[in-house]
Amino acid sequence: MNIDVLTDKQLALLREAVEQAEKIVVCCHKSPDGDALGAVLAWSEYLRMQGKEPTMIVPDAFPDFLKWLPGNEMLMRYDKHKAKADKIVAEADVVFCLDFDGLDRLGDMAQAMEGFRGRYVLMDHHTSPRIPNALELSFPSMCSTCELLFRMICQLGRFEQMTRKMAVALYTGMMTDTGGFTYNSTRPEIFFIIGQLLTRGIDKDKIYRNIFNVFSPWAIRLRGYLMSQKLNVFDDFHASYFTISRQDMKNFHFVKGDVEGLVNEPLKIKGMKLSISLREDDRRDHVVWVSLRSVDDFPCNQMSAEFFNGGGHLNASGGHLNCSLAEAEKVVRQAIVHYEKLLKG
Repeated sequence: MNIDVLTDKQLALLREAVEQAEKIVVCCHKSPDGDALGAVLAWSEYLRMQGKEPTMIVPDAFPDFLKWLPGNEMLMRYDKHKAKADKIVAEADVVFCLDFDGLDRLGDMAQAMEGFRGRYVLMDHHTSPRIPNALELSFPSMCSTCELLFRMICQLGRFEQMTRKMAVALYTGMMTDTGGFTYNSTRPEIFFIIGQLLTRGIDKDKIYRNIFNVFSPWAIRLRGYLMSQKLNVFDDFHASYFTISRQDMKNFHFVKGDVEGLVNEPLKIKGMKLSISLREDDRRDHVVWVSLRSVDDFPCNQMSAEFFNGGGHLNASGGHLNCSLAEAEKVVRQAIVHYEKLLKG
């Protein structure tokens, strides 16, 4: 099966960017998920195979359930080492931007990047890339940035040298960005790639357990509470939403990752097309994080852009609102009514 994704020109430019760079930074978006971390770890490993010594920088903390990934101990957190990271970025020849489409996705790290005078290489699968003067290797049809990287590494002629460590990172990114291959994953190429990764010695069942079967008793109690007490279901609209307040998090000893994937749970209700979660920021007032999931052809990304200052993919998107949790609920209800025809159709 042909899984090449780059044109000859893009491939040549990518090779050139790697070969000519002496100082390389590899980074991803704020609040890194499995695809972002998997991409950073896998691509950095590829660069080491080319004799390079990349610095991996992530803007801030990532969930505990990703800390088992091989190589994560080499990641530098920008929020903990700002001065050092700023210096490294300023001196870099190339910055590889993985799994984000704009510098605003970097949070506080964006300021360092905005002053960067070297070369950007964007590797992403979101729509409308907007990083200035970048070599854009952006393919929204990919299920994940890790799928894109697998294809690139193969096209660069390095599949036979792909280590188990790289394969674990790539599979993790593909699996987490598709909800365990339950959405945005119907193309046969995806399952061909999974088969190829298995030849590198990965244990896909163990990876699944490491990601999805690691909740604390408090996390399980929180998830049960949210589904039983905070879930709002609109049967006529085939839609639902639930809220997570700062007090809820305090009551159940919340840690980052405790509600990972919970937004998918209401989609198990028969006929449900749309699920939305609203999570109050645990530190900043009047910031509410929004996650959207849908089935079939309902456009989460369109709703997110129109109502929640966000974007993403057809069936999986995110955004935020600068308001109280109660006000955010009103916005969600307005959004559901606005999309009545698509939801009821």
